[in-house]
Amino acid sequence: MTDKIYNVLFLCTGNSARSILAEAIMNRAGQGRFKAFSAGSQPKGEVHPYTLDLLRQTNFDTGFARSKDWDEFARPGAPELDFVFTVCDNAANESCPVWPGQPMTAHWGVPDPAAAEGTEAEKHLAFAEAYRMLTSRISIFVSLPLASIDRLSLQKRLDAIGQSSDMDGAA
Repeated sequence: MTDKIYNVLFLCTGNSARSILAEAIMNRAGQGRFKAFSAGSQPKGEVHPYTLDLLRQTNFDTGFARSKDWDEFARPGAPELDFVFTVCDNAANESCPVWPGQPMTAHWGVPDPAAAEGTEAEKHLAFAEAYRMLTSRISIFVSLPLASIDRLSLQKRLDAIGQSSDMDGAA
């Protein structure tokens, strides 16, 4: 029996911060059970420097990180997606392409760290907070018994993960 590897796409508008962080976190936390990707509806064309700094500080190889259009994942030959998560409110409200494979979807909104204002320390803190929130949600997700749960129950759990307040850092 072969264990299925689930393909997960994280979407944001600019694909420069939150979705890139989520891609990295999922690929690490998923321990080979998940293959994560990220994209944006209006990609910035470059990854935010604070995103790259944070990933390096947390021992991620940043070679994967590039800002790309979500249409890349709707084309013939694109990976068949099992899950698509929006991590920003703008992307959640946009009309998405039709994804190959009829993936399950959920909205896991996280405040945009790239929009943070204030001192350099406050801006870096916004990125660390987005990273913490995404780590919490992804940790819950990867612990779900995906192979043994029915689709409706799974959808309810995915939605609930996105509704979690993440205020105490615990899941």
